[in-house]
Amino acid sequence: MDQMAALKFRSVDLQSPRNNQEHHTQEMGLKRLVVRRGQSFLLQLHFSRPFHFGTDYLTFVAETGPAPTELLGTRATFSLTQARQGNVWSASDFTIDTNSLFVSLFTPSNAVIGPYTLKIEISQGQGHSVTHPLGTFILLFNPWNAEDDVYLPSEILLQEYIMMDYGFVYKGHERFITSWPWNYGQFEEDIIDICFEILNKSLYFLENPSKDYSQRNDPVYVCRVVSAMINSNDDNGVLQGNWGEDYSRGVSPLEWNGSVAILRQWLARGRQPVKYGQCWVFAAVMCTVMRCLGVPTRVVSNFRSAHNMDRNLTVDTYYDQNAEMLPTQKRDKIWNFHVWNECWMIRKDLPPGYNGWQVLDPTPQQTSSGIFCCGPASVKAIREGEVHLPYDTPFVYAEVNADEVIWLFRDGQAQEILDHNTHSIGKEISTKMVGSAKRQNITSSYKYPEGSPEERSVFMKASQKMLGPGRASSPFLDLLGSRGSQDQPAQLQLHLARTPEWGQDLLLKLHALRVPDRVHPRGPIRLVVHFCAQALLHQGGTREPLWRQTVHLNLDFGEEIQWPLLLPYDNYRNKLTDEKLIRVSGIAKVEDMGRSMLVLKDISLEPPNLSIEVSKRAEVGKALRVHITLTNTLMTALSNCMMVLEGSGLIDGQISKNIGTLVAGHTIHIQLDLYPIKTGPRQLQVLISSNEIKEIKGYKDIFVAAARAP
Repeated sequence: MDQMAALKFRSVDLQSPRNNQEHHTQEMGLKRLVVRRGQSFLLQLHFSRPFHFGTDYLTFVAETGPAPTELLGTRATFSLTQARQGNVWSASDFTIDTNSLFVSLFTPSNAVIGPYTLKIEISQGQGHSVTHPLGTFILLFNPWNAEDDVYLPSEILLQEYIMMDYGFVYKGHERFITSWPWNYGQFEEDIIDICFEILNKSLYFLENPSKDYSQRNDPVYVCRVVSAMINSNDDNGVLQGNWGEDYSRGVSPLEWNGSVAILRQWLARGRQPVKYGQCWVFAAVMCTVMRCLGVPTRVVSNFRSAHNMDRNLTVDTYYDQNAEMLPTQKRDKIWNFHVWNECWMIRKDLPPGYNGWQVLDPTPQQTSSGIFCCGPASVKAIREGEVHLPYDTPFVYAEVNADEVIWLFRDGQAQEILDHNTHSIGKEISTKMVGSAKRQNITSSYKYPEGSPEERSVFMKASQKMLGPGRASSPFLDLLGSRGSQDQPAQLQLHLARTPEWGQDLLLKLHALRVPDRVHPRGPIRLVVHFCAQALLHQGGTREPLWRQTVHLNLDFGEEIQWPLLLPYDNYRNKLTDEKLIRVSGIAKVEDMGRSMLVLKDISLEPPNLSIEVSKRAEVGKALRVHITLTNTLMTALSNCMMVLEGSGLIDGQISKNIGTLVAGHTIHIQLDLYPIKTGPRQLQVLISSNEIKEIKGYKDIFVAAARAP
């Protein structure tokens, strides 16, 4: 009889379009199955005859990694049942339709993520079984699932921190913050494969592949591995850092528009590190990888970020009598800005109260457990000074909380403290606002308000934990714990007299106000002020002086003077770094007194503005006319101009165009057609680089409609 004949497997439909839609992975494509853990997905099996539950037995086998075993959680064997059995691998809730069997497969919310193979074993009673491959699927973290360690209970936040494939990185200087558009592109078809290839090239995998795979159920472990693999200091990681100014062997960090080109180049060139990256490139690429794997992630910028290698929570800066900022042999620095990631997860390895955002920093700064990686460090632990909690919390705490001590260097040694700033580090901590192109200031999630009793109390607690009880009562620490300004006979400030523009002379004003002090309570004083201007480097150092001036001032009690200062274009032309930042410093000395005073002003020079316009309606597959306009507002030509366009869902890869030389004062108009690939909100990024300016950037948000029916 027919029902007694052996049940033979004919084919399988993995229902990828439907499953991917339900698992929020449809942006990765509909051709292959990509699902999230802790959530059911449907298969349709076709047999030679109708399936009979009770006499036909089906066993599913899912495997991932090299040498999979059930003990390590990389192999699961589960039989077809009528109802699901808790948070375990299961096949249940089936329906029979003639020779087809629809079956629901469930993966536990703590399953190992990665590419799986799926097989089925068919048997009848005690008879022999026959095994058939069903195909492959990819399993990801599931922030939509309340049982997953990366669960984020807000659809609005999930749309931003998982589904958004473009955004902004914030760069520059605390007073001149620039938004830098970036194409994350985590749903481009090959990126998911590259992400798992990155994990498979880590030192942890190479040392013990089976153990590494078995730990890929833990987001703490996975994000720590990714943090190490984005840089290439220990391994064949994705990016090679370069903080010099010679990028001739690769691409300047300023010339990347997004992560996709970097990740594809890493794969295409035999998993060799891509040249070059700096902090914002490392963090943006890590954001792509983590969002792709299913961990809610954002990019965070910290302005005036301390690089405190000796963990003493102070960073020393040195100036000489002529106001020149001096290079230092110490590795401690204050970066103009530093960029890292925050990933959202539960921290089961910590006491209660430290779930939520965790700092991960893929920029290679120092080793952690012998490898160049950083984090996850709980943002809540950083705010409360709980620096003993893993991972790398003391280092991140110092990045946002260290004190700056500025010294006058004379006769070969530091002789006088010019300033002790308890609030100059960790400014304007920023990330992209949810559902908006605006910047969000999240400084308050990292620390209490500067100068508040809570902030200083947390600082002293962290200091004692980091320095140890024996050093916690040192006179220097007492100095750091104290407040109050030095007694100075004058107040000095530097202001810009007009908006600074690259290619123009810079006009500043020194404001000097005579105030009472202990030595000269009311009388006149005579000041000698030495000024110096230097190009400011991203990592906090400076180049050789490009301008000097000395001013003599007589100040009567209560008198205020405004003294003009002119810094000519010829002085800084060809002297600045790509970031176009100048530090003007002044050291004022009161004649007949030993006391010195410091005044500082950082100046950011804006590049020319780029304009992008598109025709009114964007539609999949239909030509979209783009107009790009750039006016060279500088006094000099821009030579060897190269334009690069990028945008996931709008362009497959990149479009590059050489646009030659743009003469001073002239405008260039460029028109081209794009053919959008995907529907929904998209962003077009445009970068024009030249020999003179590496980063003229613009973007345009575009909503792409579905193709209209013919």
